[in-house]
Amino acid sequence: MTDPTTTLWFESALLETGWADNVRLTLQGGRIVRVQDGVPREVHESANGPAVPGLPNLHSHAFQRGMAGLAEVRGPAGDSFWTWREVMYRFLERLGPEEVEAIAAQAYVEMLEAGFTRVGEFHYLHHDRDGSPFADPAEMAARIAAAAGESGIGLTLLPVFYAHSGFGGADPTPGQARFVHDIDGFARLLEASRKAVADLTGAVVGLAPHSLRAVTPGELSALVGLAGKGPVHIHVAEQTQEVQDCLAWSGQRPVEWLLANAPVDPRWCLVHATHVTLEEIADMARAGAVVGLCPITEANLGDGLFLAPEFRQQGGRFGIGSDSNVLIDVAEELRTLEYGQRLARRNRNVMAAEPGDSTGAGLYRAALAGGAQALGVGAPRLAVGELADIVTLDAGHPALAARRGDALIDSWVFAGRQGVVDGVWRAGVKLVGGGRHHARDAVADRYRRALARVLA
Repeated sequence: MTDPTTTLWFESALLETGWADNVRLTLQGGRIVRVQDGVPREVHESANGPAVPGLPNLHSHAFQRGMAGLAEVRGPAGDSFWTWREVMYRFLERLGPEEVEAIAAQAYVEMLEAGFTRVGEFHYLHHDRDGSPFADPAEMAARIAAAAGESGIGLTLLPVFYAHSGFGGADPTPGQARFVHDIDGFARLLEASRKAVADLTGAVVGLAPHSLRAVTPGELSALVGLAGKGPVHIHVAEQTQEVQDCLAWSGQRPVEWLLANAPVDPRWCLVHATHVTLEEIADMARAGAVVGLCPITEANLGDGLFLAPEFRQQGGRFGIGSDSNVLIDVAEELRTLEYGQRLARRNRNVMAAEPGDSTGAGLYRAALAGGAQALGVGAPRLAVGELADIVTLDAGHPALAARRGDALIDSWVFAGRQGVVDGVWRAGVKLVGGGRHHARDAVADRYRRALARVLA
């Protein structure tokens, strides 16, 4: 039996050819099968505001949403990523499978309400509280899949390989016991994870060596073999201490070593890559890898600023991720990316590619393409054959008053707060209306109960 068709009408939409008015999309089986513009709204069709493709979130640690705001107390010495990490280790000691699923569902609902329609889950919390493996190696991955299924968000699951606490194969610390695998155990996890997501529409499974400090060269080579054609993500050069330790171990900087010793290509996402040289920038761009930028988290952790304009000038590809999920907001990620560069360079519209280009809309388009590449899916487009992953903006929001075209995205990014995102469809299913996810209340109630147990 053929799936029935439905139609959605938008007062304007960002199509492949640019902005168009009075657009009708015909959907079938979750995909767009026809695009018309300049057509009047039919009586049976609801009027929807300006439409854009939904944005991919290329880097998330969903469970960390539950600790947002809990690491903002000054310690006795200088606070850094490394002191934040100790707070994170203490938090995750209390998380069981039910708590992880509840927190992930809350994070994914918030992502959809913000305008993200797919998430790359960099998933490294594999074992039980005492570090012992579950009977099902994908128990925790299945909880992530369940949260994605409940929320409706598209999922690229990236099981993480983690074996060491430092460069050169240092033994893991007790706080890392829930992450650790050997290659054989990880291969079993990977296969079980593929089964765990099998029922999710459009799900993708890649893998993620956690970082160069967490894998040996031999392990990294084996992991690349396990990846097949799936995406490969890795944290790299996030911290200056990491750069110094890599130099001491290998005589090379992290990105320099990775590009020289691994088959980095367009399947790869180099997450953060904050502390790099201009030569490394050019080499990453030539390799075709995506750099995964997480501006809110990088600011929260005090990581530093990526050389984003230089990378873009080299033709480099980037996307954005919510990482620690301390705050989940599409516009805030893009705004923080641009504003960090403005503050560092004392200039404006730094990330606009060419004179006359829109800064916010240009960032959005770049993050669409880079994020999709990093998550192993086609670039989100409002075009025939594509999944109907659609975000509509509230044309009546004061920030969007009298705006058209790219000015809508610029005003969303730089002048809007809550309430700009109105509707969200994922694979043709409307999940968010009036800015609210249909399951928000139930998910938030379960999240509150889970946090009450964890933080008791």
